[in-house]
Amino acid sequence: MIQFDRFVLENGLKVIVHHDSSTTMVAVNILYNVGARDENPEMTGFAHLFEHLMFEGSKNISSFDTPLQLAGGENNAYTTNDITNYYITIPKENLETAFWLESDRMLNLSLSQKKLDIQKNVVIEEYNQRYLNQPYGDAHLYLRPLAYKVHPYQWPTIGKDISHIRNASLQNVNDFFNHHYSPNNSILSVAGNITTEEIELLAKKWFEPIKKKNISKRDLPKEPKQTSPRTNKLERNVPFDAIYKAYHMSSRHNPDYDVADLVSDLLSNGKSSRLYQALVKENQLFSSIDAYITGDIDEGLFIISGKIMKGISVENAETAIENELKKLYTDKIGEYELNKVKNKFESVHQFGQLSAMNKAMDLAYQELLGDANRINIEVENYRNVSDDDIKRVASAMFDINNCSTLYYIAK
Repeated sequence: MIQFDRFVLENGLKVIVHHDSSTTMVAVNILYNVGARDENPEMTGFAHLFEHLMFEGSKNISSFDTPLQLAGGENNAYTTNDITNYYITIPKENLETAFWLESDRMLNLSLSQKKLDIQKNVVIEEYNQRYLNQPYGDAHLYLRPLAYKVHPYQWPTIGKDISHIRNASLQNVNDFFNHHYSPNNSILSVAGNITTEEIELLAKKWFEPIKKKNISKRDLPKEPKQTSPRTNKLERNVPFDAIYKAYHMSSRHNPDYDVADLVSDLLSNGKSSRLYQALVKENQLFSSIDAYITGDIDEGLFIISGKIMKGISVENAETAIENELKKLYTDKIGEYELNKVKNKFESVHQFGQLSAMNKAMDLAYQELLGDANRINIEVENYRNVSDDDIKRVASAMFDINNCSTLYYIAK
């Protein structure tokens, strides 16, 4: 059971405090409730660009990293389609340095054309390296818009088109900052050998003077139900044919999310999993195959991707995948097999909770979902998933009309 306190500052900043006496370091996490789904379809990639820009210095601090390193701290960040998350680990005696740094960049980033140009070039290079210059790298640039037609999950965090970043102006990025980065659109979570009283004093000193902003209510278009199969075919200079199958699944708020997550583990978590045993080891149709969920807050995707062995037709490989999916809702799932994936989830979850940083991140994210205490009931929710739940969710999810397939063919 993870104990925590929470309070809200007058400007709307939510603060969560977890006491962990096992560490001399303190984890400070700030989650901004903005991700790629909040972008203008004509100006995408901005949330990810800000992951970089937020380290470019602020009103009173020309360099973010230098004072943090001098204080013995480390930091990083990540962006998803739903959130942008910044985190710091720092010795307790220098904790106030983290509050000073994070509050100043929330208050007022110091953006110049030179800084913007530098980070635009960094993101463009990242796009080239990750998506264009490695085999199969651009698959999700095509799979997402195949699966989504109206919801902004149709583009990855890097953006729909890299020209959006290339053409971004200083006014564009300042507008994005002013619309999303504010105390009333963020959650601060702190974990370490600290008290709630200490954190409340620091939060009020450094964050409460920051004024709240007028944050527009999120009103995203709901993706309509897919009623027929969709396909696309790419030809690339890659060593093997590959196949990507994306099925629409429930949102993070739906109990069926946990079921779909366990389905992905049954299919592809380790060498004893169904897809590996049947399609890699026994029948040697694939050199590798994976099943995973995108983990989105709104309705996400259940994706199966595999590299097909030379000499095996794409049609035979795809039929083999579909046969394995069908077994999930036509055959009985053994109690041992189901308990094995539940136990593996629980062990990974519990191991993650040994880290103060992981707890700080998870508490903030669960609070964004509605209640930080979800962190304490997540394992039980997975434990309660039954064989019938697996059959029901798999049967609906793996409907051929709910599938978007990308055929990635070796030239």
